[in-house]
Amino acid sequence: MSTAFAPRAIDPDALKQLRDTDDAGRPCVPYIDPEGGDPLRCCLRAVRAGERIALVSYAPLRRWAAETGAEPGAYDEQGPVFIHADPCEGPEPAATREEYPHVKAGSLRTFRRYSAEGRIVGGRFLEIPEDTTAGFDEAFTEAFADPQVALVHVRAVEYGCFHFEVRRPR
Repeated sequence: MSTAFAPRAIDPDALKQLRDTDDAGRPCVPYIDPEGGDPLRCCLRAVRAGERIALVSYAPLRRWAAETGAEPGAYDEQGPVFIHADPCEGPEPAATREEYPHVKAGSLRTFRRYSAEGRIVGGRFLEIPEDTTAGFDEAFTEAFADPQVALVHVRAVEYGCFHFEVRRPR
């Protein structure tokens, strides 16, 4: 079984910039994580103990809008994400991914839906079920049933952290 939708990690060009200055204008401050476990947005896996990482501010909608010409206006939010402080191997290919990244049954996620113009057009709250892949597939299928939805951002409810993006399948 694999995921029905392709989660996208932060783009390598954006990562290069974030490793210098984040989207809030602050310098990147790398550190060694002694415990691990936090979700990395560069390769969509958990931090391993002893890895060199950074917590940076990231504005995913702003970066998508710069790529597409959209105007998100007030929906241009930024928030904290963990990344490797140095270039990494990137995410596992979508075709071989068995589950969505950073899933744990019982955790809370919000699925924010955006139009091609960069405006929010709804969302959904999800308490991740035991069958995590089916739960995410259902939430994305519901989102993309609305023809206005161009992309969906998945965020943690507890901290508001951006986890990953899924764009409308072609």
